[in-house]
Amino acid sequence: MSSRPAPRIAVLPEALAVLGIAAVGCETALALVGGLAVAGVGAAVLVAAALLAARYVHGAEAMDSDYRRKVRLVSSREPTLRYWDAAIDDARESLAGYELHLRPLLQRLYAVRLAERHGVSLYTEPGRAAALLGPELWPWIDPAKPRLSKDAPKVDPRLAPGPIPDRTLAALVERLETL
Repeated sequence: MSSRPAPRIAVLPEALAVLGIAAVGCETALALVGGLAVAGVGAAVLVAAALLAARYVHGAEAMDSDYRRKVRLVSSREPTLRYWDAAIDDARESLAGYELHLRPLLQRLYAVRLAERHGVSLYTEPGRAAALLGPELWPWIDPAKPRLSKDAPKVDPRLAPGPIPDRTLAALVERLETL
């Protein structure tokens, strides 16, 4: 694994000055309208917000590698065992069944396992993910490969036509377990 420095969030002095002036203005308005007690509550809220913002900026590298989007590895709807059984049956019947039903489920499991155990993103670091999976299994999981559509299924020339071989399916599951 290569150790690359994570980008840091730049805190501009001008931004801090504007926030400081806005905070002083708000406190002055609160003191004029509501008195000293309301100004005290306003000051407590501003201090709490400043501490949360500082913690967010300081801990961002440890928490999410400075990416400010929600990482969604597992969707909210978990497939049941019955769905997995149907997806495996579809994959054994045709390549289109694998592409449409089983491949997205396996990609999700591989994405979670690679992220948890190796700190590798299946989607943003495909080279590292391919090296961990191996060249014989990567074409079956590769997220960059276009998915088949339900309307016009086409066979990917990298994959053998027909259903997914049982040995390949077993190898995908075994590799997932060993990652």
